[in-house]
Amino acid sequence: MKGSSRDIRTANRYRLVRQAIAESPVSRPRLAAATGLSLATVATLVGELLDQGMLIDAGFEDSGGGRPRGLLAVNPRGGALIGVEVAETHVHVEVVDLALRVLARAHEELRRGDHEPPRVAGRIAAAVSAAASRAAAEPRVLGAGISVPGMVDREGAVSVFAADWGWHDVPLLGLLSERVPYRLYLDTPLRACLVAELWFGAARGRDDAVVVSLGSGVGAGLALGGTPYRGVSNSAGEWGHTTLVLDGRPCHCGRRGCVESYVGAPGIMRNLRETSPDSPMLAPGDQAATVARLARGYVEGDPVARQVLRTTAGYLGAALADLVNLLNPEIIVLTGWVARRLGPPLLELAREALARYALRGPLAATELVLSPLPANPVSLGAATFALEGALASLGRPGTAR
Repeated sequence: MKGSSRDIRTANRYRLVRQAIAESPVSRPRLAAATGLSLATVATLVGELLDQGMLIDAGFEDSGGGRPRGLLAVNPRGGALIGVEVAETHVHVEVVDLALRVLARAHEELRRGDHEPPRVAGRIAAAVSAAASRAAAEPRVLGAGISVPGMVDREGAVSVFAADWGWHDVPLLGLLSERVPYRLYLDTPLRACLVAELWFGAARGRDDAVVVSLGSGVGAGLALGGTPYRGVSNSAGEWGHTTLVLDGRPCHCGRRGCVESYVGAPGIMRNLRETSPDSPMLAPGDQAATVARLARGYVEGDPVARQVLRTTAGYLGAALADLVNLLNPEIIVLTGWVARRLGPPLLELAREALARYALRGPLAATELVLSPLPANPVSLGAATFALEGALASLGRPGTAR
């Protein structure tokens, strides 16, 4: 019961701070109305957050004849958060304040084949140190969230499985703890994109949401009842490796017909090759260039580009229909560099395909949109891991301001 009460209190802090970030400055009655919490609960939580310096008093508003209502605002100087995106080719770090203003950035390249765990941990530590030193005059660091590709076991020592790097049971948290002097919170890019959308993006205020990431790989972050759904081993969301075409194209996971092999960047390149093998839009070995040329060709009316996007969107709509029929979400958000590059044309074609394949009832309750977040939602989401960790630790020994 004690643990459950703490979890409920932590979840209420999340809701209150999300709302304060969204509407800052905001009154206590407005926070209560928007979050569904009682005024007494809001008053208690606000007291904690004021004491920690995460919220500040921000004047008064006219209450329509009664006593003026006090306003609260997120305190930009109440703490800094470090968000780390670890990708196959680079480590990107952003330091943000509680108002989400970027204070500093750093970037480290990862050479192909140079993915030995100690080397990667060293690159992460170097980038974090560089970004933190550039933001040295800014607020105290509350923690660092790190998004790591593959599967992350958040329990105990936190090990990582990343097939593309040949990683199996790598104790990455232990390696990083020796090099990075902050509280660390590890999870996957999918989870980073999901929490970024829940806190700051299109899924804000939604209880049941799916965030679909389209890039070289494909996956889906799931939020059920306002909480990220992780599954038993934190591997929920491997939607990219559900079967779309029986005995279809080979996938790098070793199976055939996976969603990823049709709507991920390599799959889109294959869609182009099958449509027009000699197309000048095809840049062998360069996914980003190929997708960029397709996007430009579609806008310019190129018939091959239009056919490839329609084919890709057809596969995407059919795969999204499974999510709609199974989960009945309020919203599906498309994110990732492929979704950003192909943009509104892909969105509209996917909506048409989704309408063909999804059941009418659940489809009527689901909105399909593009992410409104800036170009790197992974770093923002990773920083949010640290914010959630800081909020969860309030009131525990050793967490006084």
